[in-house]
Amino acid sequence: MPPTVGNQGTGPAHGVLIVVGQTGCGKTTQLPQYLFETGWAGDSKVIACTQPRRVAATSVAMRVAEEVGCVLGEEVGYTIRFEDMSDPEKTRIKIRRKRPSLRLIISSATLDAQYFYDYFTSMPGDTPSTTAQPDEAVIISLEGRMYPVEVGYLREPVSDYVREAAETVKRVHVREGAGDVLVFLTGREEIDRCLDMIGEWIPTMPDSALRLTPLPLHAGLPFEEQQRIFDSPLPGTRKVIISTNIAEASVTIDGIRFVVDSGFVKLRSYDARSGISRLVTTPVSRASALQRAGRAGRTSKGVCYRLYTEEAYNGLRKTTPPELVRTDLALPVLQLKSLGIDNLNKFEWPTPPPAENLVRALEWLVMCGAIDNEGRMTQEGDRMGEIALDLRMAKCLLASGEFKCGEEMLTIAAVTSVQDLFIIPEGQAGALAELERRKFTAQEGGRSSSSFCRAHALNFRALSRAMSIRAQLKKYFLRWKIPLVSCEGDSARLRKCLIAGYWRNAARIMPDGTWRGVRQDTVLQCHPSSVLFTRRPPSGWVIYHEVEETRTTNIRVLTEIDPDWLLEYGYTLVDKRQR
Repeated sequence: MPPTVGNQGTGPAHGVLIVVGQTGCGKTTQLPQYLFETGWAGDSKVIACTQPRRVAATSVAMRVAEEVGCVLGEEVGYTIRFEDMSDPEKTRIKIRRKRPSLRLIISSATLDAQYFYDYFTSMPGDTPSTTAQPDEAVIISLEGRMYPVEVGYLREPVSDYVREAAETVKRVHVREGAGDVLVFLTGREEIDRCLDMIGEWIPTMPDSALRLTPLPLHAGLPFEEQQRIFDSPLPGTRKVIISTNIAEASVTIDGIRFVVDSGFVKLRSYDARSGISRLVTTPVSRASALQRAGRAGRTSKGVCYRLYTEEAYNGLRKTTPPELVRTDLALPVLQLKSLGIDNLNKFEWPTPPPAENLVRALEWLVMCGAIDNEGRMTQEGDRMGEIALDLRMAKCLLASGEFKCGEEMLTIAAVTSVQDLFIIPEGQAGALAELERRKFTAQEGGRSSSSFCRAHALNFRALSRAMSIRAQLKKYFLRWKIPLVSCEGDSARLRKCLIAGYWRNAARIMPDGTWRGVRQDTVLQCHPSSVLFTRRPPSGWVIYHEVEETRTTNIRVLTEIDPDWLLEYGYTLVDKRQR
């Protein structure tokens, strides 16, 4: 145990510990146990460990509970959005500077430790060189067990890195000895495509070769399938895990000897002027590339195959831009307001966001009624922050009482909060599954048994989670006495309610079949999964739920609207509430 943490009885010397250590050295799983053993969870205190992803939070909690020897949900638990597996007694955490008894440990394999040290040791208005609290923070470096990793590059760039990844796995499987393979791609579509390619050549392998078990890993997988990556392979078997960057730092997988790095990642990017938040495929940073390579050297010597040239690697940016500078700030600003931080100009951001993003966030919060013209939170804004949904959907939920469609809005909010509600495999089975999916594009399903879900290409776990989320959201309606009635099949009422939150996401169809946003001139394409992909809506106008950037900018989850409703239930709804 680092001496600067000490025992709860004697008190630690530092308020902030900045821990830097290689992936797998025990930062996430062992530090909380050390703190527990030295008394930091006594007197109703809580050791809270934050994680950036759902799968990381759940898998870490399971691992720590197993090591501690307790039932998950008792001494060790987890809390993620709409799912709480923890003891009901929680510690209320306030702003750290006004809570000296609170101790903060920041741990990472890649963070700029000096940057955070300067942030926590500088008083408001100080420069990093004029630290007023030298004992406030300390940097601790942990040594991990790392074996040498050989790195290989391509001589020439390739146009199809997914196919190259599959071919690299084949070469490794045929030529190399035992050891599992980890492949980094950008998303589910690429992962499924790579798995299909690998599946095509598995039957051609000689009987003398190791058996191969391909496994996907992405956030949309059911929990049980995500956990399969941690299972030890059978004798004579090699695992190949095809993953998003979720395996880069959020989870640690034993047995990996070979890494195949596509060199790309999907990052969320926000355009303040258009108001569009996109998932953009972009080259990784050098820090991420080093992280990926390091996964091959945890248990033995390893090899990392980078599917790009060494020149391309040298041209990569040093680190990934913090999410704060590339995200819609509306919800973070609302959360700060709810904490009583009204003067955002004086707020000490760890990384200051672009000024335009901050201005646009404040504008949007005023327009949706979350704050007034003086920047003060309204009752509606307080409720939006408590719901913890995308603000557009939260706005729709709060407006549903006025439009008398609360039952349907609860269902829509719950379903759009889960991923991969439909299971669409490739080939003929996929075509049949797609036909089943389209049965649900204009009606509600009324059953959720696992057999019913299998028969209709539905993800049973995702549907069960959506039902759980709906039940939790319903409690807000009851507490706030929002009328909970059904629109009784009157889709116009429901679509008008959706405009209350999504009027900024309106788009009109063009003669060439593309779409244009109402607030910008960006060329948009209807996503192939939409029922409107094959037919033109009579009004020529829609609102959309989200945008995905591939080779084109695709809009997903579309609803046809009457354009006259935009002025009647979008802007005017806001104006009425400001009078």
